[in-house]
Amino acid sequence: MQWDPEGEAMSSANQSYEVESGPSQLVSQDVLRWYALHTRARHEKAIERRLRDQGMETFVPTTIQVHRWSDRKKEVEVPLFSCYVFIRSSLSAEDRNRVYRVESVHGFVGTRGSSLPIPDDQIESIQKVLTQTAPWRSYPFLKVGQRVRVRGGAMDGVEGVFLSENGDNSLIISIDAIQRSMAVRIDGYDVEPV
Repeated sequence: MQWDPEGEAMSSANQSYEVESGPSQLVSQDVLRWYALHTRARHEKAIERRLRDQGMETFVPTTIQVHRWSDRKKEVEVPLFSCYVFIRSSLSAEDRNRVYRVESVHGFVGTRGSSLPIPDDQIESIQKVLTQTAPWRSYPFLKVGQRVRVRGGAMDGVEGVFLSENGDNSLIISIDAIQRSMAVRIDGYDVEPV
């Protein structure tokens, strides 16, 4: 605001405004997108249950591990990506408040306080592989490599990074935002470069 010689306010055509922008500000409030929440360790299932009870769409990929104690062995369902819960949301103010009111949620995965949306195809690829009986395992995150797509069969359309170790052909599927990956054996499947 500028003032004239008599102390009256006058408008200025040279005003500038700073607008904060980040990935979450660029997404329309009506569009449902996947986001990752960083959580306290071993609280993923409880957080998922609380968010689902509040009407939010959630996803926690799990795997079965054999835990051994001195007197017994037991199969235990554990999160595939420790310390992360995925939600599908428009990220309205109401949704953010619901998330932050849940105990043990550290926050959204993103940069400088903004939430980084996860492409639908990355979540859908994880969900599709988890429904199959093909052997798979958690895998260190890879940034480089040949991206491929499975053609045909039960995993048709699943995309990832092709890897060949000791004669085993695997597909590495990654969630970029949380830098976590999983590997599924694709011996016998046709793949094509993406």
